[in-house]
Amino acid sequence: MAIPGAIGASIVDYTTGFPVATTGAAPNSDHEAAAAGTADVVQAANSRSLFVSALPHDLLEDLIITTSGGYHLLRLVQTDFDSRLVLYLWLDRIHGNLAVARRRMQTLADQLVAT
Repeated sequence: MAIPGAIGASIVDYTTGFPVATTGAAPNSDHEAAAAGTADVVQAANSRSLFVSALPHDLLEDLIITTSGGYHLLRLVQTDFDSRLVLYLWLDRIHGNLAVARRRMQTLADQLVAT
């Protein structure tokens, strides 16, 4: 993993909760449970008007969940067709840099769409 402080990462189909790809560690050593949790969080954020912008075409980009030991970054991959993938990154709070990780995830999401 090329992101400093990264503990684990995955690509998740948030409509099914299925991990498409994983690397590194997962919370509770369970990538499938982490993927299902990621799907639940993204679906909740997408379905609640509280998180919807009043601006037209203003889509949800990412979500950040903080804990005392780390960050959980969820970056939606926007495509022209179904946009059902989300990048999930578990970042160590001491060794990671949240801003750098967020920018790298944005680049990764863009590269996934371009290929």
